[in-house]
Amino acid sequence: MRNDELIEPRIPKGFRDFLPEKESLRLGLVRKLQAVFERFGFLPIDTPVLEFAEVLLGKGGGETDKEVYRFTDHGGRDVAMRFDLTVPFARFMAAHLSEVGLPFRRWHAAKVWRGENTQRGRYREFMQVDFDIVGTDSASADLEILLLMKESLAALGAERVSIRYAHRGVFNAFLARLGLEKASVDVLRAIDKQRKIGTEKTRELLALIAGPSHARDILDFIRVEQTPALTLTKLTGIVGDGVEGIQRLAHVSSALEQMDIAGSFALDPSITRGLDYYTGMVFESFLGDLPDIGSVCSGGRYNELASLYTKQHLPGVGASIGVDRLMAAMEELGLTGAGPAQGSVLVLFLEDRLLGRYHEIAQALRGAGIAAEVYPEKKKLAVQFAYAEKKGIPLAVVCGEEEAAAGVATLKDLRSRESFEGLKPADLTGKARELLR
Repeated sequence: MRNDELIEPRIPKGFRDFLPEKESLRLGLVRKLQAVFERFGFLPIDTPVLEFAEVLLGKGGGETDKEVYRFTDHGGRDVAMRFDLTVPFARFMAAHLSEVGLPFRRWHAAKVWRGENTQRGRYREFMQVDFDIVGTDSASADLEILLLMKESLAALGAERVSIRYAHRGVFNAFLARLGLEKASVDVLRAIDKQRKIGTEKTRELLALIAGPSHARDILDFIRVEQTPALTLTKLTGIVGDGVEGIQRLAHVSSALEQMDIAGSFALDPSITRGLDYYTGMVFESFLGDLPDIGSVCSGGRYNELASLYTKQHLPGVGASIGVDRLMAAMEELGLTGAGPAQGSVLVLFLEDRLLGRYHEIAQALRGAGIAAEVYPEKKKLAVQFAYAEKKGIPLAVVCGEEEAAAGVATLKDLRSRESFEGLKPADLTGKARELLR
C-alpha cells in the first residue's frame, strides 16, 4: 500500500482512546465502587448496547430523542444505542422480574452514547455506573440511595461533596397551583440549566415560558433557605402538607438528622433533573472544590418507567455516576494519584534455553499475589531495564546460566540499585513482598 493510500487513524469528535494509565485509573474507580455496592447488598447486571428504538425512546422525551444514536440495521430494524442505563434497566426488570425477585438492588457499569455537544468532562461516549432499588416506594429506599451516593464518592477520595435533593411531586404540585402543568417539561429543563447559565438568564427563559410574574414565583420557590427545616417550611406553606412529596422530604430529612450526617446533604428545590421519567425524589451531587464541573452523581425516583413494558407496578429509585466527568474533576483536584504499575516485578530474559525457568519464576511470584511479567525476548540488559523504568516496574529478577544451575536468582531493586543475590524461590517471593511493602 502506498503512503497516499493509508487511512488516517482518527476517531469521531466526542470519542476517545484510553491509554493504559487512564484506563487503569478508570477500572480502579469501578473496582472501588463495586466494593461499596457489595457492602450495601447490590448485585451486578449487564444489558445490550443496542435496543429497539421504541424501547429507548418510549419515555426519553424531547431533547433526549435528538441525542440518541439511532439507525436501521441490516435486517431493517429500527434500533438505537443506549443513552443511559436506567431505561434499559426498566426493560430488563419487565423481562426478568420472576428471576430476580423484589425488592431488587442492582449496580451496572457500562458505556452509554449521546450525540450532544462536548464540553469539559462530557463526551459523546462515556461510562456510567448506576445503582438502583426496584420494587419499593419507600423513604428507606430513597435514603439508602442518598447514603450510597455519599459512600461511593467518599470511597473515590471525594470527601467535600454536597449532595442535594428535592421532590418532583412537590414541584409538580407547585406548577399546578400556577396553572403551568402543560409547560412543566420546559420549566423543569430551564431550571435544570440554572447552574450553567445563571439566575438572570434562567429568569429570562422562564419569563418566555410562563410570563414574568410566574418566573419570579418559580425562582422564589426554588431558592434554598438557610436551613433544610426553613426550606421545607416554605415549600409546605406554598403547596400544603397534604402533598405526598412533602411527607417524603420530611421523613428523609429527619433520618439524615438522626444519623448526624445532615451536613453533607441539602434540601434544594432547584434540583429537578431534566429527564421527565422522574416522579419523586431527585438527587444531584457537587464537588465542594470544583462545583462548576456540574453534578458527578445524580438520579431520582421513577415509579412509572417500567409501566412502558409491564402491567406490574415496579417503583424504583436510583442514581448514576458519570465516571469520565468524575475522573476529569479528580484529576484536576489531584485526587487520582499515579496510575498503578502494570507489574511489580520484571523477570529479565537472558538465555533462550531458560524460557521455561523465567515463566516458572513469574508464576511463583503471581501465586504469591505479586504482579509479575517476563520480558519476551533476549535483548541487552539496558533495553530491558529501560522497559521496566518506562512502565514503572520497581523490581527485576536476574537469572542466568549459573543462577539456574544453582536453583537461585538475583532480585534487583531498580529504585535503589541494590541487589539481593542467591535467593531460593521462597526467599525470592518473600524479599519481593518485603521490598514492595
